[in-house]
Amino acid sequence: MIDSRTDLEFLKITASEMLPDWADRDTVTRFFHETMKPWQDSMEEIGRAFDYAFSTNSGEGGFLMLAGQDRKLVGALLMLKTGMGNYIPPWLLVFITIDPSARGRGLGRRLCERSISECDGDVKLHVEYDNPAKRLYERIGFVNKYAEMRLYQ
Repeated sequence: MIDSRTDLEFLKITASEMLPDWADRDTVTRFFHETMKPWQDSMEEIGRAFDYAFSTNSGEGGFLMLAGQDRKLVGALLMLKTGMGNYIPPWLLVFITIDPSARGRGLGRRLCERSISECDGDVKLHVEYDNPAKRLYERIGFVNKYAEMRLYQ
């Protein structure tokens, strides 16, 4: 789907075979890893999230939304099904990133809103308090419901 405001193309990917030649799995994995700094996950963790998103197992799945311009990757978002829609939102926005040279033009917002429109229920995400993207999520309508707490063993 081409965004009418720009020549930006959005592609919803639900299986590895659907990836375009300009954004194969390795390219997108590196894109997430390199452009999310300093909040990036490891290549292995990103790969596991891809496996889950493209899984056909019951209770798993999701999608990858790509933003491309002239066959160049400029943005990507990975959304996973939680399988827990009764007490945890059914969708988890795991990763979103924009090419640094394309930031500041509303692309992150458009990518996020376009992806959310593909979800059939509420969406949650985790964001560190000092991540500047937190302001974007709040402007879109995300709210703090809980403080996440972890016990590391």
